[in-house]
Amino acid sequence: MSVGLVRKAVAACAVLGVLLTTAACTRLDQAAGTDGVQVGTSQPGSVTNSAAPITVAPLPVDGDKSPAASSVPSVTETTSSSSAPQFPPATVTGSPALNSTDVAPGEPIVLTSLGGTLESVSFAKEDGSEVPGELSADRTGWTTSTKLGFGHTYTVSGTAVNVDGLRTPITGTYTTATTTDPVNVSISPRNGAEVGIAAPIIVSLGYRPDDLALIEKNVSVVTDPPVEGAWAWIQHAGYTYPSLDWRPEKYWPAGTKVHVEANLYGLKFADKWYGGEDVAVDFVIGRNQIVKADAKTNSVTVLRDGKLFAKYNGSFGKGDKTGDPNLVTRSGIHVVTSKHEVYHMSNPAYGYTDAKEFWAVRISNNGEFLHNNPGTSAWQLANSHVTHGCINMSWKDAKAYFESAMYGDPVEITGTSMQLSRKDGDIYDWTIPWAEWKTLSALSPDSTVVGN
Repeated sequence: MSVGLVRKAVAACAVLGVLLTTAACTRLDQAAGTDGVQVGTSQPGSVTNSAAPITVAPLPVDGDKSPAASSVPSVTETTSSSSAPQFPPATVTGSPALNSTDVAPGEPIVLTSLGGTLESVSFAKEDGSEVPGELSADRTGWTTSTKLGFGHTYTVSGTAVNVDGLRTPITGTYTTATTTDPVNVSISPRNGAEVGIAAPIIVSLGYRPDDLALIEKNVSVVTDPPVEGAWAWIQHAGYTYPSLDWRPEKYWPAGTKVHVEANLYGLKFADKWYGGEDVAVDFVIGRNQIVKADAKTNSVTVLRDGKLFAKYNGSFGKGDKTGDPNLVTRSGIHVVTSKHEVYHMSNPAYGYTDAKEFWAVRISNNGEFLHNNPGTSAWQLANSHVTHGCINMSWKDAKAYFESAMYGDPVEITGTSMQLSRKDGDIYDWTIPWAEWKTLSALSPDSTVVGN
């Protein structure tokens, strides 16, 4: 091709105002076979698009007249800047939703990036102090790692980025709730206690929660050695609100170390009622001591680590003889709850007030004790039932048992006509069969609250 023909091609491009790509013009140059002449070379900073095809009209041969500009076929070119697929920008959602108010300060805030990752996250209090959080391994989630305060507004900011590098700003706020009064929580056994093998864990609440499962999920038990057990919602006698109790299937192994945590701060119990301070206790299970009291034989047998420790005579309630159910000593597993060297008892309906009893060991809240009543003869202790429901022993025997007893010891009573139930006292956990006990968890499909 002659140099003249090449010049005609360049002139045609100028007339059309078409910007040829480097590749297209280079092909023209190579076809022309010119010496040192370059046509359509890309300039620094220009944008090329190798995926955009260009259609150019046939050029006239030597001797032909160049057609008029209006008669030259048009040049077409796609406008896409890349052949790679385009992705939508990342979106960020919150749980609870961004800009929520009345947020429970004890529940975590979770931010999640959809269609991208979290490049940066800032979660700041009004004074500018940062709330720490944890970023997930794949950088798609961020969760607060500490609890928030009551009645504060926190500002969220940051950036999410999609796979194309397109950034999305994160903006929003969270305002936490205030509480009418923090809901107090107490745990039994108390911190540092040594207790008997039948002592249940009792988490007492200062308000009834609307969401029992939420509360239960935030209370934990760790034992050394491991012990199988379960939570149950129990309405104890004399308690306004239900308690959350934990016990093993069978009695605790002696020497077990127990750690309990109730992490209920800031959790919602009901509108305007939120959990107060978190509570934790550590206690230990003491020696294995079981009392077996048999009304049919007037006997009180104490077993220590499975072996006979002591045996006493005892007189039980006379209700089975008189037909008065109020005077029947209840059969079933009782739990020692307190001890008193001297205890003053009154029951005007049965003709006595301020009666002194000695070495009294309480085993239920319905007035059942193991104690000494000095007015009972040795023959009665061994052969008849004359009490109003307690188990009466001699001074010497009552004192010896008193000194061996510990909170949480089981007292297994047999041989009477009535069974211990929730109506008879505070701790009746061991009267509930294990299969039923496991259904009393709020996390059980058939959950309920005993006593409701």
